[in-house]
Amino acid sequence: MRTSSQNLLNDGVKRREVFGWSMYDFANSGYTTVVLTAVYNAYFVGVVAEGQPHATLLWTVLIALSSLIVMLSMPALGAYADAHAAKKRLLAVSTAGCVISTIGLALAGRGEIWPAAIAVVLSNTFYSYGESLIAAFLPELARREALGRVSGWGWAFGYCGGMLALGLSLAYVLHAQAQGIPATEFVPVTMLITAVLYALAALPTFLLLRERARAQAPRPAGSEETGGLRQLWRSWQRAQAYPDFLRLLACGTSYQAGIAVVIALAAVYAEQTLGFQQAQTMALVFLVNIASALGAFAFGYFEDRVGHQRALACTLLGWMLMVLLAYLASTATLFWVAAVIAGLCMGSSQSCGRALAGSFAPPARLAEFFGLWTFATRLAAIIGPLTYGLVTWLTTGNHRLAILSTGVFFLLGWIILRGIDMQRGVAAAARVAD
Repeated sequence: MRTSSQNLLNDGVKRREVFGWSMYDFANSGYTTVVLTAVYNAYFVGVVAEGQPHATLLWTVLIALSSLIVMLSMPALGAYADAHAAKKRLLAVSTAGCVISTIGLALAGRGEIWPAAIAVVLSNTFYSYGESLIAAFLPELARREALGRVSGWGWAFGYCGGMLALGLSLAYVLHAQAQGIPATEFVPVTMLITAVLYALAALPTFLLLRERARAQAPRPAGSEETGGLRQLWRSWQRAQAYPDFLRLLACGTSYQAGIAVVIALAAVYAEQTLGFQQAQTMALVFLVNIASALGAFAFGYFEDRVGHQRALACTLLGWMLMVLLAYLASTATLFWVAAVIAGLCMGSSQSCGRALAGSFAPPARLAEFFGLWTFATRLAAIIGPLTYGLVTWLTTGNHRLAILSTGVFFLLGWIILRGIDMQRGVAAAARVAD
């Protein structure tokens, strides 16, 4: 007899394989936590760019550039992965690329903007490829009625990986500061810690996760377009037959823009507005990861009980409350409260989005449709941080107004979400793909 957890999985899927899949979330979360959220973003603004007036905008431009690269190339990469049963192979390449370029971040010092910029763009590009490819395995592992729970397991496990990377980095930073070592020496070490942990933690994924897809039969010459923009257009044309998936893309673009601001600029906001020091910021993000892990795990069960759509709506309301509290915060205490709410909403909203995409994606085109989902999230990663950066630039550094403007993204996402028909979307995905 199957155990209750086994009943959540598709036939032939072993629990150890889900563990291997979840370990990739564990592995790559250290990159987002340490590089994008807690350490390197503020270090880039204050040290690499030497606190110049345009430093925050420059950081957001780099994130936007990497997102643009992923937007234009991921649909073609996803289509290639589907056609050649190559999700796992491409995941290995993406992992190696992100690890190597994260090491490259450690090599850029004060005022060395170009080396740092190249490493930021490359590492975030490869990270995004890996995030999309690993997500495309989800519908192969979990039954459709259990996508929320299994996705939540992965996100919760991922935040544990983020906490481990951040905890090790924080321990080293505190030791370094006690020894009088400057940030120009201890921040590069945290990049090395993150890269090594990423590489080691991803190994179980490649040992345990199976590539279930089968290579598709070759098509006549000229019948298939594989160029980035052409494949993006073909994927977009195919998606027209799935109107609720298209609405999800619009919804995801909106609310993910707000999340992208929190990921990329939370540390900058804390340091520039409330005067947080490096160790304080890292401790804050550590707390956010604890809340995120709890939120992703617990919310996955709530999500499968009430439905992905309703659960996501709840998280978007939570995000709007978080933005308001962050805007009003004049002391560290209220900002910590806002950070906990952000953590609870972070894991759950990310898990909900991935589960919804899995529910609406046709089985024969998982990587391709998750490539479109990645297009939406990368577009969000351009719109959100760039909006924040432009607001701070136009208002001569008014970070409070910038964070308040972020609430518009969550509100718009909530409005679009109300127009999605879950039953229609799932039924459309069940049709045989063209």
